[in-house]
Amino acid sequence: MNDVRAELIDGHLIFLEVPRSVHQELISELLFELKLYIHNNKGTCKVLPAPLDVQLDCNNRTIIQPDISVICQLDRLVEKGVYGAPDFCIEIVSPSSRSRDYIKKVSKYQSAGVREYWIVDPKRETVLCYFFEGEDYPHMYTFDDIIPVMIYDGKLKINFADIKDRLI
Repeated sequence: MNDVRAELIDGHLIFLEVPRSVHQELISELLFELKLYIHNNKGTCKVLPAPLDVQLDCNNRTIIQPDISVICQLDRLVEKGVYGAPDFCIEIVSPSSRSRDYIKKVSKYQSAGVREYWIVDPKRETVLCYFFEGEDYPHMYTFDDIIPVMIYDGKLKINFADIKDRLI
């Protein structure tokens, strides 16, 4: 989308605000945890932060920029982003993105084939986790919890209390 911070959802263009520092810190912390786990386990998945165009439905009507995308089907990585659903997406809630992250993106991610989706809400200090391959989801956690990453069968656990202690 040519250096414009925007998303296209069902043909509607939405301009994105500049992220706050806590937003960027959370992205950095989560990227580190995910990349370290993949590296230590000799995994092949790629972990990429926004801005990254994800052509979610493989059409020109929905191009989003998840804050963090984990792509394990590497043939979906193309020169300008991702063509198809990532395996795992994380969105850090901003004041202007709240309804999109909690409502629109849940159904878009699920129908496109994303396996796991987290909504990290720094204002409420909560993490809402969807594992679309499971039956008893979503699960709500707080920033005091240790949260399993289900695409890795819960073997990767992210300690949000540690992350919370490091935030500005």
